[in-house]
Amino acid sequence: MLDFLITHATLPDGRTDMGVAVQDGRIVEVAAGLNAPAHDTLDAAGQLLTPPFCDPHFHMDATLSYGLPRVNQSGTLLEGIALWGELKPLLTEEALVERALAYGDWAVAKGLLAIRSHVDTSDPSLLPVRAMLEAKRLMASYLDVQLVAFPQDGVLRSPGGLTNLIHALELGVDVVGGIPHFERTCAEGTASVKLLCELAAELGLPVDMHCDESDDPLSRHIETLAFETQRLGLHGRVNGSHLTSMHSMDNYYVSKLIPLIAEAGVSAVANPLINITLQGRHDTYPKRRGMTRVPELMAAGITVAFGHDCVMDPWYSLGSGDMLEVAHMGLHVAQMTSQAGMRQCFDAVTTNAAKVMGLQGYGIEAGKDASFVLLQARDPIEAIRLRATRLKVWRKGQLLAETAPTVPRLSLPGRTGAAHQSGNRST
Repeated sequence: MLDFLITHATLPDGRTDMGVAVQDGRIVEVAAGLNAPAHDTLDAAGQLLTPPFCDPHFHMDATLSYGLPRVNQSGTLLEGIALWGELKPLLTEEALVERALAYGDWAVAKGLLAIRSHVDTSDPSLLPVRAMLEAKRLMASYLDVQLVAFPQDGVLRSPGGLTNLIHALELGVDVVGGIPHFERTCAEGTASVKLLCELAAELGLPVDMHCDESDDPLSRHIETLAFETQRLGLHGRVNGSHLTSMHSMDNYYVSKLIPLIAEAGVSAVANPLINITLQGRHDTYPKRRGMTRVPELMAAGITVAFGHDCVMDPWYSLGSGDMLEVAHMGLHVAQMTSQAGMRQCFDAVTTNAAKVMGLQGYGIEAGKDASFVLLQARDPIEAIRLRATRLKVWRKGQLLAETAPTVPRLSLPGRTGAAHQSGNRST
């Protein structure tokens, strides 16, 4: 007898009336019309069953610190960096862990079960690193957390930057990070990419760099990152995050750059909420959107995912841990309103994000972990449109969270019943 059976589910690829059988925390069968004895059975009633949401770019050490020690009045990137510098001397491990755990609660409730978080390694105390390692340990039973050693102040620009980063990796941080565009010069930025990729190759670790988070079309460190990936044989282990300068580059250069990225097997993460907020600040009109060239990168076969980046921290005062909000913004900014484009935006916060993170056991097919989310929607496009309610969230067969269906009740003359927002009135 099965542990658990879901019937009459719709899957993101469009298959309907699907059954998903679960035994010992893993999926043992996925088939249309599946019916078998089970200790527990749930009728999905045609609603969308998706693999969990994944956030491949976040800053958990800064999250939920909004207002500490003051609010970012201008809302700019540079004031946010300055504010983080003011906040760092006031940080305590206990407070950092508690905020991370609180955000973990938000994430699970939204069906977000995997997060790659960049953690600041600039201070020799490595207080944020120790706190995030402890938070990762405490959340391990319900949330997959990957930590990136992130030299916020520049690995070459800050005293002891490289020593601190290596120490963070020795403590158990998972991924080598960097921020080449924040080094003192373009040449030092290039040197930092080479240095950090060589370190990752030596240690057998992945690489995820904040790269070219700028409106400057001459910020071209992604080219160096692709070159070093190719030179060192790091294919499939390297990600470039942000890449916003590509938005401002001329088309001829990009026509050369994108094939280099594809050839090296480098993935890309755009952060729509933050990129559209922070970029183009020096423009009058017309204002640049700032987000990288998502459709063009995808068309070249490059794995592109969307990250949340920030939630209520020195850089961004909004956010809720909802990756459908991220997909919604990405869809609009990239003008990906074709049927295929909208589904690609859903993939950017699910399957593509899982690929960037190298997650094992991810997906709705036999042999994978029984981790999935039941959404109050009929398909991925409707899920993005409505930022659909997460009816139920499971991890490895265990129910972690559930939310009652959203059913507004109206009291209007001649109009009775619920206000159905779905394109299908049967919902």
